Amino acid sequence: MDKFEEIVQTGVRRAIQHYWLTRTKQISGQQAGPVQDQGRRGEVTGGKQLDGFLQVVRDVLALGGIKKVEVSTGQIDSYLPGYFRPTKRWDLLAIADGNLLACIEMKSQAGPSYGNNFNNRVEEAIGNAHDFWRAYQEKAFKTGMKPFLGYIMLLEHDEASTRPVREHEPHFKVRPEYRNASYARRYELFCEKAFREGLYDATAFLMSEKDSGLDGEYIEPSKELTFKNLSAALYGRAVAYSKQRGRSS
Repeated sequence: MDKFEEIVQTGVRRAIQHYWLTRTKQISGQQAGPVQDQGRRGEVTGGKQLDGFLQVVRDVLALGGIKKVEVSTGQIDSYLPGYFRPTKRWDLLAIADGNLLACIEMKSQAGPSYGNNFNNRVEEAIGNAHDFWRAYQEKAFKTGMKPFLGYIMLLEHDEASTRPVREHEPHFKVRPEYRNASYARRYELFCEKAFREGLYDATAFLMSEKDSGLDGEYIEPSKELTFKNLSAALYGRAVAYSKQRGRSS
């Protein structure tokens, strides 16, 4: 196993484990307080569940030759100017030498109410990508080369996310690939299409069961949408940037 493989395989398992451990602690802590969140909302109101993926990104960038990189993660310093709106706070920004190198959106969803959020997540991701690339065209932020835009989706693997779902078709028929597609399949289709349409430079779709996820277990339904592929694209961009900086110094 080479260094890149080790970083990705070990890092993702740790990130999955961190995700479930964090969710479990958050829901337990909030249930013990005076006011309890309804349903499973308590698992997502605390944030930080996906922070385990951040170290993987840092390690991949470092392996690509970018040792000094500022990684901002969903805080006050992770805003970028937009085109259709003033600003957008991204889940992860990587800035090297004052240049925007990478921008990654990380989302997760756990059951049982998948239908309440699926369309909102997709509409948000599409709009974010269009806004980002339009702002890039208008030179809204400093870049040494075309920045990397990535999208990561982690979905709970359970009965509710994997069973067939019927769509309402009062006037026109939905596309055949969506007919009786589960929410897991719908997220997979979105990530696939968002990548192939060029909205994102790479997308990753992962699924994990809560119990086995506490041990870092996960699955990737599509060979095209693996975290390794996303990391490889990010690594390639880091190598290219490092070589470009080396020639200009």
